[in-house]
Amino acid sequence: MEPKTIAFHHFGCKVNFAEASSLAKQFRERGYEMIDYRDKADIYVISSCVVTATAEKKCRAAIRQAHKLNPDARIAVIGCFPELKYDEVAEMDDVDIVLGHSSKFNLLEEIENQGSKFKGQDSRLNIQHPAASIEHRATSNEFIPSYSSGDRTRSFLKIQDGCDYHCAYCAIPLARGNSRSDTIEHILEEARFIVDSGINEIILTGVNIGDFGKHSGETFLELLKSMEKEIPIPRIRISSIEPDLLSNEIIELVVSSKKILPHFHIPLQSGSDKILQAMKRKYKRNLYVDRVGKIRSLLPYACIASDVIVGFPGETGGDFRETVDFLQHLPVSYLHVFSYSRRENTLAANVINTIPGSERKRRSELLHQLSDQKKRDFYNLNRGRNVNILFESDNKNGYMHGFTENYIKVKTPFDAELVNTIQQVKLDTLEDMTYVVSW
Repeated sequence: MEPKTIAFHHFGCKVNFAEASSLAKQFRERGYEMIDYRDKADIYVISSCVVTATAEKKCRAAIRQAHKLNPDARIAVIGCFPELKYDEVAEMDDVDIVLGHSSKFNLLEEIENQGSKFKGQDSRLNIQHPAASIEHRATSNEFIPSYSSGDRTRSFLKIQDGCDYHCAYCAIPLARGNSRSDTIEHILEEARFIVDSGINEIILTGVNIGDFGKHSGETFLELLKSMEKEIPIPRIRISSIEPDLLSNEIIELVVSSKKILPHFHIPLQSGSDKILQAMKRKYKRNLYVDRVGKIRSLLPYACIASDVIVGFPGETGGDFRETVDFLQHLPVSYLHVFSYSRRENTLAANVINTIPGSERKRRSELLHQLSDQKKRDFYNLNRGRNVNILFESDNKNGYMHGFTENYIKVKTPFDAELVNTIQQVKLDTLEDMTYVVSW
């Protein structure tokens, strides 16, 4: 009998990616053939996201695409979308299996329990309401470890899940529950498995990783020190960390470390203290200036990325101009810009003075332009430097790509011998925001 084919389509954050990758590994080990989600498969798994309305729309489109590719395929939708909007997902005719975060790690069992049932044969048997109510999720301390596999060079290692911050715009605490973490001991164990597979870079990821160890008494700083000391890997990268949780000690550890990379992703969301307060953020802009200034004083070539939301309800033209002015003078490397998206059951959902979509779009475009300029300035700042590149495996139009320690993109003519190797190169020729290097 031919092995069943299965395709995963991932949306959203790196935590979601790590979890979906762990699920995919279960299927590979059971003998399923993994194929691209754009091809005809027996089973499609949509690992969903609802952080914005756009993400939700993309999930719906992926469901339609899967059904179009193979009307007889089984389609599973897992993660945030069914966790928050179960009824809406379950009512979709094309969807056969619906599992929220509390049950998605049972996906293999659910699919195999259906046996050979396909469309027209009661294939919707396993549509289940998420086991946990919103109230239960908010108090859950269950942590399910995950890490990504399949990439020959980098792995995303989930160390933390959930969030206690409850920012006014954000539905993630509703979907993922309270902050909870793995233990340092178990993270080190998983990291060793990753290293044994030949990976050269681990990215520590979570919903709010700076909150690591809240219930165990361990800290993110202790985890970083343990990773540096005990894990024989050349690169450890930190994913997004909140400014109020980015301590001087963490920054100073990165400065002295030979493994932890000089790359910081620090959410800002607004350059207006008034809007930060309305968003229920836990800092004012002065703290953000202090954190960025501390990094720049010790690591002048570090990459510092910032998240910004435009069009939050009540954000006046003056508030937005304050944000633009703040960012123009802030030495960050680039921006992740998001237009505010109303999410049900959040504090901001019922605010009346919303910003028209056209104005949100205009503000977003302005900040994207500013981000492009900042990225050019950052890349030019690094011109002429000798840097280390970890080359990745993809062959795109005869080129392979890689990233410097401070997250500058580089390409060179494809050479299979360079895959998953770290090479020192000089940054010289910049084309379309990618440095081109040759040997």
